[in-house]
Amino acid sequence: MGKSALIVWGGWEGHTPERSAGVVKGLLEAHDFSVRVEDKTTAFLDPALDQLNLIVPMITMSTIAKEEVEHLCDAVRGGVGLGGMHGLMCDSFRNETEYQFMTGGQWVAHPGNIIDYRINVSKPNDPIMKGIGDFDYRSEQYYMHVDPANEVLATTTFVADHAPWVKGVVMPVVWKKVYGKGRVFYSALGHTADEFNVPQMKTIMERGLLWAAR
Repeated sequence: MGKSALIVWGGWEGHTPERSAGVVKGLLEAHDFSVRVEDKTTAFLDPALDQLNLIVPMITMSTIAKEEVEHLCDAVRGGVGLGGMHGLMCDSFRNETEYQFMTGGQWVAHPGNIIDYRINVSKPNDPIMKGIGDFDYRSEQYYMHVDPANEVLATTTFVADHAPWVKGVVMPVVWKKVYGKGRVFYSALGHTADEFNVPQMKTIMERGLLWAAR
């Protein structure tokens, strides 16, 4: 029996939400998921939301109605998986603290914008990271407010070039956590759909979504 997933995209176009949603749809369909793609947050009001295996929000700097975010959070607390990336999941709804409590982090800065930096794998034996060593990356280096309860799988260390006061700060990049009965996965990589061309980024995202799906 195949699994079911919902992808909802929207918000700031700079994050290529529609294209990225298409890539993720393909990744999941390759694992026999039935995937529905929507472009409005009203999709979170679906009465059958709690029957899904996985929800992937791909929305940046947007707003959501109170009943929509409550229904989404209820579904994940009840056991539906949640997974996503970059600002498409952790800069979706800046006013919604319960949503941020669920995702485990909120974007606050990317000093220097698109830069070269290094990803350090902190849990190489975790199935999501298995066989992936430390690697160089070119994108926004996300500075985030993060939940100390997250199980951090990879980090990045800030240098003094763009915001000297955060030099040496070790920031989570990939994590997993639980929210109620739901599994939550997040990767800060993925500013645009083009970053799926980086094998490590694509593998981490694919494995993470599969882990999150119940």
